[in-house]
Amino acid sequence: MSQYQRLLLIINPALRHSQAINHAAALAMTCGASLHIAALIPSLDMLSLLESGDRESARERYRQDHEDWLKAQAKSLRSGGIDTTAEVAWADDMREAILDHVMEMQPDLLIKEVQHESALKRAFFTPLDWHLLRHCPIPLYLLGGGGYVLPRKVVAAVEVSDAASCDDELNDRIIQQACGLALQCDAELHLLYACNVSAAFLADMGGLTLADLTKALRKDLEKSFLKLAGRFGVPSDRRHFIEGHPVKVLSEFANAHQVDVIVMGRVQSHGVGKLLGSTTEHILYQVPCSILAV
Repeated sequence: MSQYQRLLLIINPALRHSQAINHAAALAMTCGASLHIAALIPSLDMLSLLESGDRESARERYRQDHEDWLKAQAKSLRSGGIDTTAEVAWADDMREAILDHVMEMQPDLLIKEVQHESALKRAFFTPLDWHLLRHCPIPLYLLGGGGYVLPRKVVAAVEVSDAASCDDELNDRIIQQACGLALQCDAELHLLYACNVSAAFLADMGGLTLADLTKALRKDLEKSFLKLAGRFGVPSDRRHFIEGHPVKVLSEFANAHQVDVIVMGRVQSHGVGKLLGSTTEHILYQVPCSILAV
């Protein structure tokens, strides 16, 4: 049985050129899952310029147009054998509307297209996708780039340490989600760890330089990574231990290897970390693929 039985897709119905429905439908088909499409319409400020009666009439015509379109999409999916339901609704607060749908429906996976925001806007406002990464209680599949409707190459991005830690449980969830997705879609599964150990600065520590300590730590981290890969049976040619900053490493790897999905962990951010955003949050704007955050 697939790990996904109920899928929730959130779309902006004004973006009818989006491939989000095709991606979600393909995943629902291969998993044998039901698919609910919620088309949430942001409030239209321009309507406030109209008289009250005209405003309500314009709102209803706008909503009805999108509903007619979405009904046709859902009917087509059902005729193709996918258990599909759909709705169109206004959303004054998009973040709360999405999370309310998640709590009400209890799906196994929330699917949404990445909403790209400029660096300037991100400096002043927390992007919607960042809010969802921080507060969504279920796995979040953020669709990015074009690619195939079903992934052909899935990368599980893990964080290892030289000793047992709280990362172990999250790593297990990341790899299990990645394995399940890859198996369901008949895709390649790769395991990657971006080792961010720098030997740029040297210091003498009891006869050992920082470079010596860095080398030893790197060896321990690689040993932990290989042990993790072995535990899940990842073939040696699909294990990638790469030195460098995680965002840079993952971005370059995704581009060089035509990655379709990166599966990553997400943790609650606090203090400065909440302001700057996590690695997973920043990856959204750096890679040409989708992100599955668990």
